[in-house]
Amino acid sequence: MKKKGLVVPAVLAMGLSTALAGCGGGEGSGDSENTLSVWAMGEEGKLLDEMTEAYEEENPDITVDVQAIPWDQAYDKLLTAVASGNGPDVLQLGTTWVAEFADAGALLDLTEHMEDYPDFDLDNYFEGAQTSMKYDDQIVGIPWYVETRTMYYRTDLLEEVGYSEAPATWDELKDAATKLTESGENVYGLDIDLNDQITPFIFAWQNGFEFDTENPNFTSPEFTEALEYYTSYFKEEISTTSEGIDIVQAFKDGQKPIFFSGPWMINILNDQAADLEGQWAVAEMPAQKSNVSSIGGANFSVFHNSEKVDEALDFIAYMNEVDTQLEWMDKSNTLPSRLEAWEDPVLAEDEMYSVFGKQLENTKGAPPIKEWEKIAQELLSSIERINIGGADIDEELESFNEKAETIIE
Repeated sequence: MKKKGLVVPAVLAMGLSTALAGCGGGEGSGDSENTLSVWAMGEEGKLLDEMTEAYEEENPDITVDVQAIPWDQAYDKLLTAVASGNGPDVLQLGTTWVAEFADAGALLDLTEHMEDYPDFDLDNYFEGAQTSMKYDDQIVGIPWYVETRTMYYRTDLLEEVGYSEAPATWDELKDAATKLTESGENVYGLDIDLNDQITPFIFAWQNGFEFDTENPNFTSPEFTEALEYYTSYFKEEISTTSEGIDIVQAFKDGQKPIFFSGPWMINILNDQAADLEGQWAVAEMPAQKSNVSSIGGANFSVFHNSEKVDEALDFIAYMNEVDTQLEWMDKSNTLPSRLEAWEDPVLAEDEMYSVFGKQLENTKGAPPIKEWEKIAQELLSSIERINIGGADIDEELESFNEKAETIIE
């Protein structure tokens, strides 16, 4: 699954914005009138092919052709499809890509079809996920699966420094992480992945920051204070700028007893750190003004010139049925986008997944602007200059804000 933003070369981004102007409309997708073409990314693409048999049994006149596309090739392939007009009928998009491809006109507006497909109603999905369904006044995608970030922590080691429960506030997190760092050599109380573009924005949202396309305001007190808090972990050597050993091994060894991550880590830890059973847990994000977290995942969209719109929508509706989503979760370890699915005991009564369900009720998605990936990458560059190069935060954020304004213009 797509866990981190893909760095898109500037020349490709420029190409996407103009690609449709040079395409002649193209023919509908699929190699035959009975074939529904579906593009899915990464491991999901490989697994999705196994999920189509039941759909084909219910729809014997349709053959579903799933093409699995590696994430690192997906942008180029989609760009080519936009330019040529020969894309799939159904495509999976990571939520941070939706605005960019919608802006290029690559995604069919589903607004007129919403009444015919009540399962697509926005109220069936987490509020944070609804952001990725819309671009301008159009409905351009339906959430397939979702993810959010929570806090993973070693319960036994937190107990040793006086925390019988997970840190619930920024102050508690800083205190606990500091004490953990002081508990032994080569211990970093909180691991922060410097390549993860969403963590600094999570802190900013928790501190009351609201993004405004007319005025990015990355020099506001809310954003500045959040970055000061974020970077203080590195300045005080509570977190490390070196990747070091694998996070699973570091978690097992107690070198990195707290980290933020998504639901995929549950099975990874169960498989690779089985001896830690009963010594770790997940908790909602610590709060400042709020404990909001991010929401990501993937949507299904219909390519703009598909000639099999009805079949495409029927397929998406089938994949988004509650029972199908629960089956998909069992196969792929990704979380259902449908709120109703979270009432099932397999999620509601699970001590780990239920935490993710609770956190998903309080999330924000990436702003639906095509420039968001580039802005996020610019912020990571600024953070690197602060944490490693010793740059002044105020000066760096002033420069970053100017760059963000230029990117949006």
